Amino acid sequence: MTERTEQRTETGADLLIRLIRQSGTDVLFGYPGGAVLPLYDAVYRHHMRHVLARHEQGAVHAAEGYARVSGKPGVVLATSGPGATNLVTGLMDALIDSLPLVVFTGQVTRQAINTDAFQEADVIGITGSATKHNFRVRQTSELPDVVAKAFFLAASGRPGPVLVDLPKDICAGRLENMPDLAFDLRLPGYHVPNKANIRMVRQLVEALKTAERPVLLSGAGVLHAHAARKLQKFAETCHLPVVTTFLGLGSIPASHPLFLGMGGMHGTFAANMALSECDLLLNIGSRFDDRLTGNVEKFAPNAQVAHVDIDASEIGKVVHTDYGLVGDAGAVLDQLQNALNELMADHRDWLNHLHSYADSHPLHYVQASRELLPQYVIEQICRFAGPDAIIATDVGQHQMWAAQYYRFEYPDCFVSSGGLGTMGFGLPAAIGAQIACPQKNVVAILGDGGFQMTLQELAVIAEHKLPVKIFILNNHTLGMVRQWQESFYGERYAESIPEMQPDFVRLAESYGISAHRLTDPSAAAATIESVLATDAPALVDCAVKQMENVAPMVPPGEGLMEMTGV
Repeated sequence: MTERTEQRTETGADLLIRLIRQSGTDVLFGYPGGAVLPLYDAVYRHHMRHVLARHEQGAVHAAEGYARVSGKPGVVLATSGPGATNLVTGLMDALIDSLPLVVFTGQVTRQAINTDAFQEADVIGITGSATKHNFRVRQTSELPDVVAKAFFLAASGRPGPVLVDLPKDICAGRLENMPDLAFDLRLPGYHVPNKANIRMVRQLVEALKTAERPVLLSGAGVLHAHAARKLQKFAETCHLPVVTTFLGLGSIPASHPLFLGMGGMHGTFAANMALSECDLLLNIGSRFDDRLTGNVEKFAPNAQVAHVDIDASEIGKVVHTDYGLVGDAGAVLDQLQNALNELMADHRDWLNHLHSYADSHPLHYVQASRELLPQYVIEQICRFAGPDAIIATDVGQHQMWAAQYYRFEYPDCFVSSGGLGTMGFGLPAAIGAQIACPQKNVVAILGDGGFQMTLQELAVIAEHKLPVKIFILNNHTLGMVRQWQESFYGERYAESIPEMQPDFVRLAESYGISAHRLTDPSAAAATIESVLATDAPALVDCAVKQMENVAPMVPPGEGLMEMTGV
């Protein structure tokens, strides 16, 4: 039991803002409405920093970007009814990708609940499957306890979104007496693992000593645990080739000699062959997503599998697991490192074998024609943005090209929607990342389709003078949909090549943002360099080849060793 002392507050909303501040929160993302007017009045009176999104989806994705690079929960405010329901996509996105959010939604007064009042929605029912947990505050006295638990749940264990539903009269009501500010963080049934079972750790180390073709798979859990350096040290000690998942990019430097690239549907040939030919697969912090495994029956067919994850429900859920270690990735890596009591085999022949795959089947393209290729644009952005730039993407072909051709040298520099694949994510996520890291270069790499889903957030960039650099890989198509229609639906391009598209340059300029149109490959390097050198926001509309496909690719139903386009 912990006691907090507070000055007397006037309303429930005043108390809530104080509690949010006490959590360490320095910025809110949101959009006001009738049910949260008392709360916004308190935001105003307490001078709390607030970023006004132009749509609730923009607010929640911005909070995700903020959380992804800062490691702190992103905090969102939204009104009742449509305000709350507009958050559901972002909540689900954060849940699948394990991003900590604390979301406060307005609700009609307690007396009006269940009467179909104006802008009433069953937010608790709607968000139950899209949050780690949700609360409805029924008494003002519950606020200290609920807020403390919300922030604790969001950031502890496997991170995720937590929602707090606030009836309007809770926030508007005046406090005759200060509520008891004592709170109890005991949550029956909620256990936060740290270290794994030591017997299992020792068994895994023994297996590593005898393995001839081991592979280390690094997922987003390594980054959430801030364990990238520990992972690199362990890989170097054991001479382990490393494959990352899509969201694990940056957990080992792209230039590291042990790094084979990203695995999965659009992974490198060397990475996928390593996963297919290994005799021991050590997965740290990946949930074995289907885009990684391909056909599960053909995944790592000759390997013993070890899985380290903070979420016990992930162990054995998708892939049969021989060694299940439940714990924080950093803590378990410490345990594994400490359990190594002799020199490990260097696996030189195995590493040379995998490097021969990388040499014979590299990622490749030829920027020879007059048409600008998206891969070339990505490489030029990587060349000039700097090794510690933060790259935020939307979802589609451009996202995969960014994962393939951008060289991530540091952790927490890649912000993208993985599990849910949410179009519209990239622009607001870049905003949140820039607010979290104002001194860093933040680059939003977007497709023309996803950009149009949240382009209204350009207003936030302009209003706050955020120096986000936006590159639209504009192929005038819904690129990934079109690619699948070409490959698997007889080139029947149903609704994937829209006839109408706005002028993105004039659109950006209407918001007061400097904009450029890039069509000539010979001008790409100079344009990109000059744009990235500025301290102001900018947009570059890159007219890239329309029918370019992402390669290599593992077709649906096939195993990783059956990739095409290598």
